[in-house]
Amino acid sequence: MEDILAIILIFGGGTVAALSFSPLGRALADRIRGTAGHADPELVAEVEELRLEMIEVQERLDFAERMIADNRSQAPLLGGVIDKEPS
Repeated sequence: MEDILAIILIFGGGTVAALSFSPLGRALADRIRGTAGHADPELVAEVEELRLEMIEVQERLDFAERMIADNRSQAPLLGGVIDKEPS
């Protein structure tokens, strides 16, 4: 039992030490301390602009889908022919 515990402590301790000196460990420590770097204001503004553009594109897509659905629902009422010229 003590052999397994010693192996776990050796490898676990080595893993924790390796992690603490890695960039991931440093970032985690900064996050815990509350000194993590904040995002660049220009980058935040650009992401916000992209978010607004995506909202606009989604609204346009929703409108186009409604128009297509309306055309399909009216087609049976017109005998299934929409683009036929009058005779």
